[in-house]
This record gives sequence, structure tokens and C-alpha cells, in this order.
Amino acid sequence: MKQIRIRVLAGVFVVAGVLSWAAARLWNSLGTLPSVPVAAPVVLAIIATVLLATALSLRARLKAQRERQPGAKGVDPMMAARAVLFGHASALVAALVAGLYGGVGVFLLMDASEAPARRDQAIYAGLSVLAGIAVVATAVFLERVCRLPDDDDDDSPSAAAAA
Repeated sequence: MKQIRIRVLAGVFVVAGVLSWAAARLWNSLGTLPSVPVAAPVVLAIIATVLLATALSLRARLKAQRERQPGAKGVDPMMAARAVLFGHASALVAALVAGLYGGVGVFLLMDASEAPARRDQAIYAGLSVLAGIAVVATAVFLERVCRLPDDDDDDSPSAAAAA
């Protein structure tokens, strides 16, 4: 599995933001824009918390294993791979969702003079963007915790063939 690329996540965020801003403008001109759910930032914050707890647990267990502490619980490689996969998928979805709510939030801020309810919706959208960024940050941290050490052997046949 390849590492999470911040440029890809930023691209997903920007493209989703621009498209959702345009869709919000179109939807508002045709009727009433749906509201931003209050649960959106809460769900994203819960996902970020689960990712952070997983990363901290794995980091502590890997450190104890590296230092050969007596009674240290080992880390199952499949569990670590699943955790990284969960973080990778969560980061991609969070970048998309944060971009969607970011675009809607920008539209709502530009149009907030019409109704105070729009201002509240813009706040919920902004909190969703912040929670989405937290999910991305914790997913990157989890990936760094579970990364295997690089192979420093330059004299191996595979390293010579790659050069």
C-alpha cells in the first residue's frame, strides 16, 4: 500500500469544495438549500478520536516491543495493516466530506445576510471542515506510526538492479 499523499487529499478537498459551492448556488436558485446536519462534525470528530486512540495504542505497543520490555504485547501485522487501511480510507472520505461542507460553508457565508439561520449552518459546515482536517491529520499520524523502517542495505542485488 502506498503512503497517503497530502497533495491528493488537498486536490480532493479543493475539487469537492468547488463543485459543492457551484451545486449549492444552483440548488439555492432552484429552491431551498438543504441544511447542514449538526451530526456531521460530531461523526467526523468520533472517527478522528478512534484513529488517534488506535495510533497511540499501536505506538505504545510497538515501542514496548522494540525495547523488549518483559510482558510486552506484540502487534499483529494484519491488525496494523487493517488500521492503516482504515486510516487511509478515512482520510480520503474525510477530505471529500470536508471539501463538500467547505464549499457549502463558503456559499452560506457569502449569502449569510439573508437569514441568521444561514450563519448557523455556515458554522456547522466550518466545524465539519475542521473535524475532517482532524481525521486527515490523525490518519497521517497512524500511518507514520505503522510505517516499516526503510531498508538501508545498498549492496543488495535488488538495490543494484533498481539503480
